[in-house]
Amino acid sequence: MSVSDTRLAQIAARFSELEARLASGTLEGEAFVTASRDYAELEPVARVAAQVVSMRGELEALQTLEDPDPDMRALAEEEVIRLKAELPEAERQLAVAMLPRDAADVRPAMLEIRAGTGGDEAALFAADLYRMYERYAAEQGWRVEMISVNANDLGGFKEVVANVAGAGVFAKLKFESGVHRVQRVPVTESGGRIHTSAATVAVLPEPSEVDVQIEDKDLKIDIFRASGAGGQHVNTTDSAVRITHLPSNLVVICQDERSQHKNKAKAMQVLRARLYEKMREEAHGAEAEARKAMVGSGDRSERIRTYNFPQGRVTDHRINLTLHRLPEILEGPGLAEMVDALLAEDEAKRLAAMDA
Repeated sequence: MSVSDTRLAQIAARFSELEARLASGTLEGEAFVTASRDYAELEPVARVAAQVVSMRGELEALQTLEDPDPDMRALAEEEVIRLKAELPEAERQLAVAMLPRDAADVRPAMLEIRAGTGGDEAALFAADLYRMYERYAAEQGWRVEMISVNANDLGGFKEVVANVAGAGVFAKLKFESGVHRVQRVPVTESGGRIHTSAATVAVLPEPSEVDVQIEDKDLKIDIFRASGAGGQHVNTTDSAVRITHLPSNLVVICQDERSQHKNKAKAMQVLRARLYEKMREEAHGAEAEARKAMVGSGDRSERIRTYNFPQGRVTDHRINLTLHRLPEILEGPGLAEMVDALLAEDEAKRLAAMDA
């Protein structure tokens, strides 16, 4: 997909205008915030666009060069060959940079992992997945805060919810939503037989309070005494909080903090994220269908990836990618290759859709 010179000029003009407005020092409040956000979004596009303009101009100048010196002509011909080879990639990068972005891509995310079929083994696998994302987040320079956890006696997680904050969190993690399947010999299996278990992952963009307005009258809040696995971490006071959002019937429970107020704040954080995702799904039904056609919907009922321990491989079924690096992937750093492949496939499909 080649971007016209007119469009390139428009990008450059808009970027210069934003630079001038921000440098003027006259913007305040909401106007400054809006201009700063627009500048940050346009800057990577403008940078690649400037490179394409420069390369096109240089190529045109060299192709029209009439130098009597044969050595200079030979050098010019070499440069023409180089530019013709490199320009298509620069134009592809520009097309990718200009693809419409999900407004939620820049947001932090709420990560929810739940044990599925497989009992204790599924809970152990859910804990493995949580640690994988925790280590991957550390590699990305993100911050992970556990919001709530329901653990079993073996150290597995029946359910865990965490907030992941940092640059581009949702953009990179959104395709992790779905059913993750594991094939291995459980620690609880004495006969050495391979079992198949599963855990569901949901990645929700975290909204601000402005995005989701929640009325007090729409909430039913119950306070009760917290409980823990095997009698561990049991509170002696009524500090656990269950919030029911009456219009949507969504229920959130948080009991990990000793403070009732902290549990309520965390429960509201989770509720807000779930309501925001519900709003996004309702508002972007067609967009959700388009994403499903690309690399999967991210629906929690859809099996997206298999972790096969006997063969040491991880397979993502949406893009038919198999990596024989299971230990490295579960340790976190190896997950980057899988995430990058999903993002590249998404970009390629969206570029093809624009060209069609």
